[in-house]
Amino acid sequence: MIPWEFRGRSVANCNCAPGCPCQFNSLPTTGSCHAVDAIQIETGHFGDVSLDGLRMVQILWWPGPIHELHGEQLPIIDIRADDAQRNALLTILSGKETEPGATAYNVFATTFDKVHPAVYAQIEMESDGDARRGYVRIEGFVDTVAQPIVNPVTGEEHRARIDLPNGIEFQVAEIGIGSSKTSGPITFEISDTHSQFVNVHLNNQGVVRH
Repeated sequence: MIPWEFRGRSVANCNCAPGCPCQFNSLPTTGSCHAVDAIQIETGHFGDVSLDGLRMVQILWWPGPIHELHGEQLPIIDIRADDAQRNALLTILSGKETEPGATAYNVFATTFDKVHPAVYAQIEMESDGDARRGYVRIEGFVDTVAQPIVNPVTGEEHRARIDLPNGIEFQVAEIGIGSSKTSGPITFEISDTHSQFVNVHLNNQGVVRH
């Protein structure tokens, strides 16, 4: 197995209510599941290939709960990546070179009926977990904006976190609300739904515990 590891920041938006029932082993809010998931890698490697500074995004769609299969994935890779880096990021997103069940990438890969050909594009993104604000913009494919939950009575920003000591995506995620519009082979539009901000640290064995 090729050793890989990276640290970075992520922002994701799915179609469930804030909090996302999936994180609590419950069924999705509306019965189906679709999402945009973006990562800004700060430092990382795949074998001897540096991943420093690169970005990767996946658009995900399932017709029902994830465990009922028949999903689709569109991987989008930073256009700045060279061939070796592209291969490395696609390998990670495909769940390969990873212990079985150790990462969400590996688990999701077992649920896809279709993985669309990878797109190489300019990825604009930001993820600030402390402020609970972020965005993802990829021309022709993704427009996502995430922001804090607002108290409907006081109008003040509300802070909530999910803590999963044994999670395969993260240990702690800051929760907000987001809106996304996607184009291309996987198309959907969602608004005021679950968004999460994570300081990511992953390797072949899953989340690196701190």
